[in-house]
Amino acid sequence: MAADGPVTRDTGNAQALWYTGKQECRLEPAAVVSGAGDVVVQSVFSGISRGTEGLVFRGEVPMSEWQRMRAPFQEGSFPFPVKYGYANVGRVLEGDPDLEGRVVFSLFPHQSVFALPSASCVPVPDGIPAERAVLAANMETALNALWDGKPSPGDHICVVGGGVVGLLTAYVAARLPGSRVTLVDTNQARAGIADAFGLDFALPEDAPRDQDLVFHTSATSAGLATALAAAGDGTSVVELSWYGANQVQAPLGADFHCRRLKLVSSQVGTIPLERQARWTYRRRLETALTLLDDPVLDRLISHRLPFQSLADRVPEVLNKTSDVLAAVVQYDGGINRVSHPKTDKHDFSGR
Repeated sequence: MAADGPVTRDTGNAQALWYTGKQECRLEPAAVVSGAGDVVVQSVFSGISRGTEGLVFRGEVPMSEWQRMRAPFQEGSFPFPVKYGYANVGRVLEGDPDLEGRVVFSLFPHQSVFALPSASCVPVPDGIPAERAVLAANMETALNALWDGKPSPGDHICVVGGGVVGLLTAYVAARLPGSRVTLVDTNQARAGIADAFGLDFALPEDAPRDQDLVFHTSATSAGLATALAAAGDGTSVVELSWYGANQVQAPLGADFHCRRLKLVSSQVGTIPLERQARWTYRRRLETALTLLDDPVLDRLISHRLPFQSLADRVPEVLNKTSDVLAAVVQYDGGINRVSHPKTDKHDFSGR
């Protein structure tokens, strides 16, 4: 930008969601300050992370992780108050001439208008609806998990936990030639989306055994036990769940050692060591966006929430017992919205 220093823009009463206390949140006014190299973005959609934002909302981020858990554009400090989020799709209003008018993805919290460095925006590829693009952060996690698990063509793979990350991990794994992927979840309703993704489905009591690779995403002790039981001898269980300050029981007795099972952690905040010389975070995000080029992934969007009612809707979306997959926040002037009768029954816009 031409300005010599930071400039506060008149953006028409910009607002942002803040987590202000345990299970408390509200919209607050937001100043939009841009400087050299920044762009100003008007939000179109943002995505709520049920896992991570749920831990933030409930005050379950452990003190040891307060620094590592900071989102790229977070304001405030843990535990509260904090402006937190990392899945935003918006249109560039001004700044970098190469980006003006373009729809971009950024790791910005839930805010109607904001400024950030131009280099932190990744253009959404042509043909991918802006609403679907909010899944990019979750797809990054799935891609990273596949790197950590190192599956091979023809593998029998089990994914325990049918949330968004689990389903995306299974979706990508199922695209390996000759692979057979089973989604395991306690919710029988996940069978329909599993079928649409080309997956087998099983309840925990019917989970397959002797799998070549297992991913666990349910964030429960029972799910971890199911994952370990499904793993074949000498294979790995890749743990994607993050439990925050909560304790988890891992059944490492019985035959865990004699079967030489491996419990492998996966975390999207770090690119696997063997890829760090070649892969940047931007390259990974760009790749994740291209992997969203499939209309079947729109089935992951189960709830849509108007931004102005977001503070009222967040508690039910982040309730552990609610049947929510991807919850998308809609801002004024939304574009490229995909209408699906099966998911629009959860639309909160009329409440």
